[in-house]
Amino acid sequence: MSAPQPVSDDPTAVTGVPDQAVADWLVANGRLRQPDLERATRLARTESLGLVAVLQRLGMVSERDQAEAFSATTGVPLLDADDYPDPVELPQGLSARFLKEAGALPLYEEDGCLVLAMPDPRDRFVQDAVRLATGLDVRPRVGIPGDIAAALERASAAGPSADGDAALTVETGEDVREEDIEHLRDMASEAPVIRLVNLILQKAVESRASDIHVEPFEGALKVRLRIDGILHEIDAPPARSTAAVISRIKIMARLNIAERRLPQDGRIKLRIVGKELDLRVSTVPTLYGESVVMRLLDKESITLDFAVLGFEGEALERFLKILDLPHGIILVTGPTGSGKSTTLYTALSRLNTSERKIITVEDPVEYQLDGVNQIQVKPQIGLDFAGALRSIVRQDPDVIMVGEMRDLETARIAVQSALTGHVVLSTLHTNDAASTVNRLLDMGVDDYLLTSTVNGILAQRLVRKLCPHCREEIPVLPELREELRLDRYAPPEGVRLFKAVGCDACAHTGYRGRLAILEFLIMTDTIRALVMRHAVSGEIDKAARAEGMHTMYDDGLSKTVRGLTTLDEVMRVTQE
Repeated sequence: MSAPQPVSDDPTAVTGVPDQAVADWLVANGRLRQPDLERATRLARTESLGLVAVLQRLGMVSERDQAEAFSATTGVPLLDADDYPDPVELPQGLSARFLKEAGALPLYEEDGCLVLAMPDPRDRFVQDAVRLATGLDVRPRVGIPGDIAAALERASAAGPSADGDAALTVETGEDVREEDIEHLRDMASEAPVIRLVNLILQKAVESRASDIHVEPFEGALKVRLRIDGILHEIDAPPARSTAAVISRIKIMARLNIAERRLPQDGRIKLRIVGKELDLRVSTVPTLYGESVVMRLLDKESITLDFAVLGFEGEALERFLKILDLPHGIILVTGPTGSGKSTTLYTALSRLNTSERKIITVEDPVEYQLDGVNQIQVKPQIGLDFAGALRSIVRQDPDVIMVGEMRDLETARIAVQSALTGHVVLSTLHTNDAASTVNRLLDMGVDDYLLTSTVNGILAQRLVRKLCPHCREEIPVLPELREELRLDRYAPPEGVRLFKAVGCDACAHTGYRGRLAILEFLIMTDTIRALVMRHAVSGEIDKAARAEGMHTMYDDGLSKTVRGLTTLDEVMRVTQE
């Protein structure tokens, strides 16, 4: 987004813009919901606070949205990350500590004026203080707080806290003393550390990341975000802040910060940039400290719609037909991160009517569905998948969802539930639909029970979707068209292939979002006969194809020629 040009250099015109004008711009441009604005307005009046300050504290708007609103309403240009000189030289008379507290950064002199990056260009106090300290007139520019903080970090080379370097360093040996624990707790409660962690979380949300990886190494702390299934490294806090940052995350997740030798799991619920987030936190001890992974679950952004997920055409019709059967098992297979849980939740939302009782057994419960009884397994007290399943069949359910068939006992109870008239949905970790049959046989499920209960097996992967704003069409070589037989999948307008380019809308990756490519194997009489004689997965796959099953590879090529993804993505996840 290009920044608007200044409408005036008159500081009075800039500082005279009221908070309500900024908030109205946010609402008008879809950056803030009207109910959130009304709630923040009531709180601002009650607590005698500024409206923009309340929006910031409640996490209702992102730093970028706030900066764009200030720029649009005041006419002061908005700075991009590339607009900051590297390195920035601080003028005489300005301390790094003052600039960090003010969140401002002088960039360079221009026409006898000092260009000052600041989050709120209406802040006359900061401008006057800089003017008095330097003797120069100030020309404000709107900066995103995270960009200003990063530039200040580089400029001062003094870490995230000008007066707290010692507080960000702690030994991470095995012998943990009580004073060390209190030291960690104090560090994690300091404003610089809280700000660091909040910046990481906010960056993850703004980047649409699904996971945050915080990994300590010798002399470095790495932070990586998984965006559309691919890890991207971002600017990380200095290595000396490792213990403080990890302790802050553990405190937020209500984990034991004194225990650094064993893995721990926890959850964080918070609101960032106007979104209610549920973070699953996992820590494991490594050679240089605890590695932390946070899975972000955005309750507001999940779309339980088969068409949006990538289900379409004949495959969708086949799946819905089997899903509507009154009893039997439907299995969803694929590796970790292939969208199995989302597919199950979407299927449950379709089945979720007032006439059906639905009970799920999950580890963990990722999304809460109204009208569905969801059980979180707790192995530490003996409530595992099998134990929970044995109990819920006496609850008179119509539909049962088992998060994963991890062992023979769970599989057998699921089979018995299907035999007694229940619809059972579950997942397995297998490479394709056909190999799922062999996996169940290897687990010890009897072949005659398998053939009489399993109705269908869905295998899926996730591919990245091409960014519609910057994708670029490429010529289709005749050799490639013939080798892949692309004409089989061509839409009416013909075969078209695209490549990823990259723009601001997709963070210069060329991709934005993901969709599923899938194959759905129906348990027909032919497949049942093969299962009864324990045929290998290759035979089962060949028979399923002969009966009309399109493989994940076929589905991927079909989506490729329609410009939804690229050949590279399909090859990456199918390896065919």
